[in-house]
Amino acid sequence: MTFDLKTALKYILLFLIGIVVLYLAFRGQDLERIWFEIKTANYFWISASASAVLIAHVLRALRWQMLYKSLHYKVTLSNAYHAVMIGYLANLALPRFGEIGRCSVIHKAERVPMFASIGTVITERLVDVLVLLLTAIAMIIFQYHVVSGFLYKAIYINLISKISSLNYLWITIIVILLLSTVVVAVYLLRQKFSKKLLRIFVNLRQGFGSYGKLKQKGLFLTYTLAIWVFYCLSMYFAFSAIRATADLSFNAAFTAVVFSGFAMAAPVQGGIGVFHWMVAQSLVLYGISFKDGLAYATIIHSSQVLLILILGSLSLLIILTKKKIH
Repeated sequence: MTFDLKTALKYILLFLIGIVVLYLAFRGQDLERIWFEIKTANYFWISASASAVLIAHVLRALRWQMLYKSLHYKVTLSNAYHAVMIGYLANLALPRFGEIGRCSVIHKAERVPMFASIGTVITERLVDVLVLLLTAIAMIIFQYHVVSGFLYKAIYINLISKISSLNYLWITIIVILLLSTVVVAVYLLRQKFSKKLLRIFVNLRQGFGSYGKLKQKGLFLTYTLAIWVFYCLSMYFAFSAIRATADLSFNAAFTAVVFSGFAMAAPVQGGIGVFHWMVAQSLVLYGISFKDGLAYATIIHSSQVLLILILGSLSLLIILTKKKIH
């Protein structure tokens, strides 16, 4: 009961943090003007943007299916897709819970060991983090004149001020405590390393090795590249939805995707607040007012959440129906 209460309080706190960030982003803005932009948006381009995101989700399911195939588990594309959508749906309520949720779907639908699935998901996420870092580096190299000022003021200056204010005694104490915890945990595991834990370790290691066993690494990387291209297209299509952003180039969409990628890494339900601030800030670099950037971010975030709510709920219904039939 205590664990459940702590977990609930943690997620409520994360949600409240997102709401606070959202409030700070919209504070002092012309809310009537932002609402007018949203009401008069071109919904054809919003639909095109949502369609691009949907294609990226399907590609993600195809890529995940490849990892299972490399481990000799036969997972259908439909089940992989439904699991991905249910995972996104779960993330709207509990951040990071979706990763476990989609593994649970595959476990029940395809009888794949849970920890083997978790290993494949971690492999996927590591690939995505690497791609995000590479795209961020590409953004800095090819658009240095655009992003350098923001990076210097928002990141470098803040980082230096934080480091200079640190109390090194507390850092030393924290490091010692962390190391001590790791040593004690390793000792306890060695003393009580049951067959169950060993089986978990073996399954996780199997999942981690899924990429190395791929026979078509080129296709896997092509899917990965295509996922990010469609993310960029989603941002680019949505530019045409409102007048303020209609003339932005694909470069701006690329930068917005990088910024939104780091925003979605925040442990907040659906990236609420953080996504809005980061995307709006990325568009400011291209001469768009923060107010118009918020209107754009609200439109694209809302369309993606609505897509997940509809298709994720439909996938959940299909999976539950299959379970009842079998």
